[in-house]
Parts: sequence; structure tokens; C-alpha cells
Amino acid sequence: MADRDNFLREFRGETLGTVSAQSSADELFQNQTIRPILKLQNDLFIAVFINYVNKNKADFYSYSVEKKLQTIENSIQKDIKFRNSLKGIVMALFTIEEYETYIQNSSSLNKRMMNLLIDRLKSQVQLFEVESDLK
Repeated sequence: MADRDNFLREFRGETLGTVSAQSSADELFQNQTIRPILKLQNDLFIAVFINYVNKNKADFYSYSVEKKLQTIENSIQKDIKFRNSLKGIVMALFTIEEYETYIQNSSSLNKRMMNLLIDRLKSQVQLFEVESDLK
């Protein structure tokens, strides 16, 4: 187990965001664990979202940018099955210690995780301009 945990920490890379003595436990977890995982898994999240819209939102590519941004947000916030699969992509890269921290306050951390992911996908909305071959 220690080998897996060490590998994951090294593989994910450094803390992203600001961490200080005044940082809350949730903020520390967000910047030391969630953000590095989201960055590492970015290409997978793009592919997963493209697959999702290809299967569930056939006319997505004809939407205005504003409607695409709204669809990204609504898809993650309201489609529980999709949201749970996204959480699984993140949680799979938790160490055992991080998982134990996560389960202590999963509701708050899930909210942070999904909001960061929504922001990340929205900031890359230009990647969703043309229908992808990922079907």
C-alpha cells in the first residue's frame, strides 16, 4: 500500500494553489489532492465529456457558447450518474490516507471537486466546438 501511495503522490505532482497556515482542512485537501488530480486527468475529463454529449446531447455542437457553458454545468450538477463517474475518476487517484480524509467530509469536498471540474471544462469550451469522433 505504501508503494501505491508514494507512486500516486509522485505521479500527480506538486500542490496547486496557495496553502498557508490559515488554510482550512478542505482548502488543503483541495490544493494538495484534488487540483493535482484534475490537472493530471484533464485529457480524460475532456474525452469523457465529449462522449457524454455525443450520447446524451446530440445537438450540443450547435449550441451557442453560453448554452454550452450552461450545459457543462447542468450535466455535472444534475446528472447524478455522470457526476458519480467523474468523482470515481478523481477518487481512483487518492491515497488511502487521502481517502480517509475525504470520507470525513465528503459532501463539502465533492462540492469543491465538482465546482473545480466545471470551471476547468468551461475554461476549455473551445475544445467542444466541433463534433468529435469519440463515439
